[in-house]
Amino acid sequence: MEFFKMDGAGNDFVVIDNRTGSFQATPELVSRICHRRFGVGADGLMTLDKSDEDYDFEMHYYNSDGHLGSMCGNGGRCIAAFAHTLGLGSQPRFKAYDGAHSARIEAWDDKTQKGYVALEMRDVAIRDILPIAEGWVLDTGSPHFVLSVKDLEHYDVYGEGRRWRNRADLFPEGVNVDFVEMRPDGTLFVRTYERGVEDETWACGTGVTASALVTRCHKIATRGGDFNVEFNIGSQDYTNICLCGPVAINFTGIWTSSQA
Repeated sequence: MEFFKMDGAGNDFVVIDNRTGSFQATPELVSRICHRRFGVGADGLMTLDKSDEDYDFEMHYYNSDGHLGSMCGNGGRCIAAFAHTLGLGSQPRFKAYDGAHSARIEAWDDKTQKGYVALEMRDVAIRDILPIAEGWVLDTGSPHFVLSVKDLEHYDVYGEGRRWRNRADLFPEGVNVDFVEMRPDGTLFVRTYERGVEDETWACGTGVTASALVTRCHKIATRGGDFNVEFNIGSQDYTNICLCGPVAINFTGIWTSSQA
């Protein structure tokens, strides 16, 4: 099985062209492939599947624990770039966990296999951004809990993120936890603990989006790279939300059946 290793600002994925339907995902196989010591190593695995509806393809995203995940913003940007390399156009429209998405390949270099991709995200109702405990909770395709902290560069994101993620009294199904700090230059610094990965990732697309909406800041910095989040603020909703940032194909490889 051929696979492609990709990343969106350091948020890394194994990507598989599964339009033939030959790859059958199981939790054991996906977690093995994503394992950073015994497999390829990745935050998650995605398959690009043939769509029976009016889309260019369907995206299926699996967390590194092997289970089917919710929407992944950086994954969506990566798989759009991947689709572009397969000849599916520079503005692919695809179906994901949370519905339809469109993307724009704003730049792509065939030689370096790097580019810049903008992904349209679903609208978010202002009334659905709820104050809970010390932060705000909202759903941008995946559920997020956004907290403002000081000295984020040295903050215990793993320990505190794990603690909030497992607060079953507040989040019965778990939650992704985003820690944010406004920098003097007006850029928002974001670090995220992701459920399913159960660790900090270098960037989280839906987390960057959630943090941008809560703070109404467009310029976002993460450990893996910088983002621009476009959105309009209406009387009741955030609309025309677009997650824009870097993507890259790092390498390709073959996963043999003996490793399944």
